Amino acid sequence: MITYLKLVWAYLKIGLFGFGGGYAMLSLIKRIVVDSGWISDTVFTDIVAVSQMTPGPIGINSATYIGYTITGNVVGSVLATLAVVVPSFLLVIFASRYIMRHRDSLAIRGVFLGLRYVVVGMIASAALLLTNRENFIDNTWSIAIFASAFTLVYFVKLHPIYVIILAGVAGYIIY
Repeated sequence: MITYLKLVWAYLKIGLFGFGGGYAMLSLIKRIVVDSGWISDTVFTDIVAVSQMTPGPIGINSATYIGYTITGNVVGSVLATLAVVVPSFLLVIFASRYIMRHRDSLAIRGVFLGLRYVVVGMIASAALLLTNRENFIDNTWSIAIFASAFTLVYFVKLHPIYVIILAGVAGYIIY
């Protein structure tokens, strides 16, 4: 029972303070679930990879997967998923009326401008977070797949779905 309460409390915090979507939440998720010893860095990286490839927001997908991993059952998945969704759902319902009423206010514009920079910083933090030892050091193939994927998406402008498929095929062949 204590594990479920800790899980719900952890994901309530993530849902309440995870501005900017799933990638922005990753550093917060890592700090709570990896640094507390619930899962390892390697498992976290695998969860992020699976969450990116499955339909739906990465924050919700990772909550579902981590909830199951920690508790070993579907109840943990449901609780973690609800805990990460409910705070933002309620916040949007209550704040949207105020924001819509005062959307031309300099204060509201200032808040959103400040949040924009925080979100960019948190997404950059997530990118650095995923450049951990399990992913890149002593693994030339991982670096090659990363560099190829980046080049194909950023410079060649190949659709990300094709790049994901190509990276999966390359990983299957190499590993």
